Amino acid sequence: MVSVSNKRPTQLEDLPNIGKAIAADLRALGVLSPEELASHEPLATYQALAIVMGKRLDPCVLYTLLAVAHFQKTGERLPWWHFTAQGKQLL
Repeated sequence: MVSVSNKRPTQLEDLPNIGKAIAADLRALGVLSPEELASHEPLATYQALAIVMGKRLDPCVLYTLLAVAHFQKTGERLPWWHFTAQGKQLL
């Protein structure tokens, strides 16, 4: 189900598809708020996370970041898997 939200998220966990683990990873990268994340490109963030985490990340992390970027631009909450094709093109 697709939903549109006009409510502004105040914490990373308020963003669609962002749970405690990804929020903690983003904070380790120095991204502390939804506003900060909005200023980052999803692919660059994904690549930076891989460096900070010291390992190759699952591609679904990129798909999640793409879903968040979409939400921040449109207010439309979509599941991360809707961005699989776009993410595969980027990788």
